[in-house]
Amino acid sequence: MSLPLPTSLSPSKVTAFKECALAFRFSAIDRLPEPPSPWAAKGTLVHRALELLFWEFPAGARTPDVAADCLGRAWAGLCEHPEFADLGLSAEEQEAFVAEAAELLRRYFELEDPNGITVLATELLLEATLGDMTLRGIIDRLELDATGALVVTDYKTGRPPSEFRERSRMEGIHFYAYLCEQALGVRPARIQLLYLSEPVVISTVPSAQSIRGMQVKASAIWTAVERACQREDFRPQPSGLCPWCAYQAYCPAFGGNPADALAGVATVPTP
Repeated sequence: MSLPLPTSLSPSKVTAFKECALAFRFSAIDRLPEPPSPWAAKGTLVHRALELLFWEFPAGARTPDVAADCLGRAWAGLCEHPEFADLGLSAEEQEAFVAEAAELLRRYFELEDPNGITVLATELLLEATLGDMTLRGIIDRLELDATGALVVTDYKTGRPPSEFRERSRMEGIHFYAYLCEQALGVRPARIQLLYLSEPVVISTVPSAQSIRGMQVKASAIWTAVERACQREDFRPQPSGLCPWCAYQAYCPAFGGNPADALAGVATVPTP
């Protein structure tokens, strides 16, 4: 009996499968809940503050002080959401959490002047069909540059990747370029990752060749997922990411039993 295929592929799912097929299965196929992550929650908070900054304030009014106010409003609107509430932060920890988000937002202004950005959409969901699969992704920000060409921007609140991992990160944003071309009929003139923690910008120009390369890689990943589902063969791939994996309790590489995941025998640890 084969396992059901996931309903779609996204940049994060592609990365997850390449990094560890077993973790991919737990997340994308078994749909096991993951404990709330302070890093992901911080990213959500900063993304929401930037969304408020661009949509509620015109060019010329987007200042660091206004952004700080947007962060306060974002926190007030999100702090009761399970992604944040389930973190179980004390009052002091909440204060530190928001302060760290505020520092990321402050560093954003070292990367670009938001008053010069012509935003078309934020948190934009795009879908496209490739063969018998659906590709899906949410673009943080879609904008027009000075010449009227499309630019895709992805905010990152974690550390910039090493040179070894940079190519993998760019694969994800080339995925967004493909979705734009398919869903909107226009290839972006530029795609960029904005790392707020350093701050660092990683930017590239998508081409017909890079788009084609993304298609080939996505198709290859989907074929591998299909094969793994048919054989029920999703193997762990231990790496330096394992200490942060929500499913380590079920991983045979750490003495766990994958069958316990669905049976609920093990308790998912908080990374």
